Amino acid sequence: MEPRINLIEKGKKTLAPVFGIAAYLARSPIDKKLLHLIEYRVSQINGCAYCLDMHSKDLRHEGESEQRIYLISAWRETDLFTAREKAALAWAEAVTTLPNGQVPDDVFQTAKNEFGDEVLLDLTLAVTSINVWNRFNIAFRTPAGSYQPGQFANATAV
Repeated sequence: MEPRINLIEKGKKTLAPVFGIAAYLARSPIDKKLLHLIEYRVSQINGCAYCLDMHSKDLRHEGESEQRIYLISAWRETDLFTAREKAALAWAEAVTTLPNGQVPDDVFQTAKNEFGDEVLLDLTLAVTSINVWNRFNIAFRTPAGSYQPGQFANATAV
């Protein structure tokens, strides 16, 4: 599949605010591995090949096990994920899919109990941000496969 627009080459100005969000999240209290788990799961839901490639590599780079990466889509059916990770994954799924047009109260309460107000706001920003990246990469057919961990480290230093 041919890319429609080269985002890195043509989208510097457009994507600057999104990279700014990434820079903010890199300094947030959310664990980096948890951020990548969320980004990977949302990218699975949205079917973004570029982001799946990127975040699977980032997870491995952060020391994540292959088994947990393989089982992210079935996180409810395994004991490999902590209560905090499960709360984050449930929140990420609900914010991405908006079942019945809303985030269910039980999902909110569990996430709030695990993260508190401020971190839950950051978690929501992370979920909405990866949704933005998924839409850009899917819309413009960004080719997957060439990402290297840390490749965009300088781009997030906005």
